[in-house]
Amino acid sequence: MEQKMRIALWQGPSVECDIEAGFAALRAAVTAAGAMGAKALVAPELYLPGYNQDALVDLAQPRGGAWHQRLSGLAREAGCALVVGYAERDGVLYNSAVAFGADGAEIAHYRKVQLFGPREQRLFAFGDAYTVFDFHGIKAALLICYDIEFDQHIKALKAQGVSLILCPTACPKPFENVAQSVVPAHSANHALSIVYANYCGTEGDCPYFGLSTITGPHGQIMAQAGAEAALLVADLPPPEPARLTTQARDLRIIR
Repeated sequence: MEQKMRIALWQGPSVECDIEAGFAALRAAVTAAGAMGAKALVAPELYLPGYNQDALVDLAQPRGGAWHQRLSGLAREAGCALVVGYAERDGVLYNSAVAFGADGAEIAHYRKVQLFGPREQRLFAFGDAYTVFDFHGIKAALLICYDIEFDQHIKALKAQGVSLILCPTACPKPFENVAQSVVPAHSANHALSIVYANYCGTEGDCPYFGLSTITGPHGQIMAQAGAEAALLVADLPPPEPARLTTQARDLRIIR
């Protein structure tokens, strides 16, 4: 990342299957982000139709379906790339994320690799591949929620040249440490930026802690939300050579 890149995220309550309300909130957020010069806006995990919703089994849509057509239009109208988590139907059900560029074209699609807990593993099939793509001159990747907690995945993406991870999430209490400690530590240890977009409020029996976070390539927190709805916008700085981690070079393997 040779120069600063402006990135945004939207933290809000679950749409709870109210698709029209969800699109209205997303339109407002991506329009504002685009007006402020953000290159991309990231929304939470399973934003469509909501994370803790049994109806997602029936509401899930195929890749390229009606939701995608509308998301594409939002990105194009705002002139801002858009990353959104959604329930994908492709024979089986996937917990997926899709990215549309500022021109409305799909630029990335990803299926969650690390399904969290018995409910996710009952509802969804596992994804089996990373998604790495070119984004304004850098390599970016999509991860979803629990994926970001595994150092092995961050290391593998860094080995492919990734310097920006866009991560929709639906992380509940009492796992605040993920936003407060894990995400910044991964940024510092692997010299990359992470955009971690969570929910706030309560969805059924799932209380979200918010704390959506944008980190820079040295683990610095560029912006962090509280417990309420928020639109975060931050300028990601380029890595500073003198501050780059040397762990990969210095690691001693003890047998």
